[in-house]
Amino acid sequence: MNELQIASLLIVLAGAFGAINYLFFKLPSSIGIMIVALLASIALMGADALFPALGMRDTVRTFVIDLEFSSALLEGMLGLLLFAGALHVKLGDLRQQAWVVMLMATIGVGLSTVIVGVTFTYALGIPLMIALVFGALISPTDPVAVLGVLREANLRKSLETKIAGESLFNDGVAYVVFLVLVGIAFPLTSGHGGSGSDASFASVATLFAQEAFGGALLGGVLGYLTFAVMRRIDDYPLEVLLSLGLAFGGYQLAVYLHLSGPIMAVVAGLFIGDVGFKHGMSEETRKYLDAFWSLIDEILNALLFLLIGVEVFAVAFNTNALWGGALAIIVALFARFVAVSVPILMLKPFRTFPRDVIPIMTWGGLKGGISVALVLTLPDGEWKPLLLTMTYVVVLFSIIVQGLTIAPLARRLGREPDLL
Repeated sequence: MNELQIASLLIVLAGAFGAINYLFFKLPSSIGIMIVALLASIALMGADALFPALGMRDTVRTFVIDLEFSSALLEGMLGLLLFAGALHVKLGDLRQQAWVVMLMATIGVGLSTVIVGVTFTYALGIPLMIALVFGALISPTDPVAVLGVLREANLRKSLETKIAGESLFNDGVAYVVFLVLVGIAFPLTSGHGGSGSDASFASVATLFAQEAFGGALLGGVLGYLTFAVMRRIDDYPLEVLLSLGLAFGGYQLAVYLHLSGPIMAVVAGLFIGDVGFKHGMSEETRKYLDAFWSLIDEILNALLFLLIGVEVFAVAFNTNALWGGALAIIVALFARFVAVSVPILMLKPFRTFPRDVIPIMTWGGLKGGISVALVLTLPDGEWKPLLLTMTYVVVLFSIIVQGLTIAPLARRLGREPDLL
């Protein structure tokens, strides 16, 4: 099948599974599509087990592998999804939560990576650097999953900004940490550094700064240039097209320059969604641009969660891997708890936090397609099948269990006033 036929099939399946969810399951749209896709995949596996002559599992597995999930997400969808999510986070709200977001997206990601890495080195004997790579790819909260759930949870504004802002930035930071660690752990295949023994603190710090701060600077510059052009135009189709060019072209330019595409997309989206909306476009343009990106967000979310559901065909399940997955769920939740608690405790002498912040942000830190995409980019080797299975189990638990229970938990705990 060519790329157009694959895209057509995925859109048809997303629409069909979305309709099934709407009519029968009535779950939040993206989660429902993923669950229906997962059930359909399991049903196909069951049919293949009963009628092995059909060879359906191998056929579908080949199709799923050929989809190149990592490339589709990391090189195509991610920039648009992050830009769309950042458009709806206001800089004024984010500024009030800046220290919380910054500490969770830096210290929090680092703590989580180390906790997961060290635990799996001792528990399963995974080499430390490879275990740290797993820690980096499982630590980020997926902004796509998080922002989709936030729409249903109806959280108070300050808490919603903390979760949304942190998920947008810790994704970009964790991606950079992942690239750095992959460059050390897989020096011959990663293309992100020299040999592991030659990786000095200075070289790692330089790479991190180049990716993270360079991506933020590029996003700010491109966002401002696009805003400057929009101010001189009053033509909503053209302005929507400019925003699409910013998200698409800016992400690809960041990748070409070896800067962080995710951070570029977040910063550019924040700039256009705040400064651009206020000073760069008419009311009609704001209405159309907001509707366009909301629709893009919903469609790509549906496709992404569909892909997560069918990706089960690429995962090798066995007893050891499932035990590892169960352990990974527990460790990932504990690491998330630490990643949230330490920044909150650091800031407590300077500001007041409601008691529900830590439990809601811990349980609401959903993992998603980004973690699956990152683990699929690892070079083939002894540990990759185990890491893939553990990642997939964590993502399924996170989206299904945490995603469907965060709103009731927030309603139960979120009765305190909207403190900063």
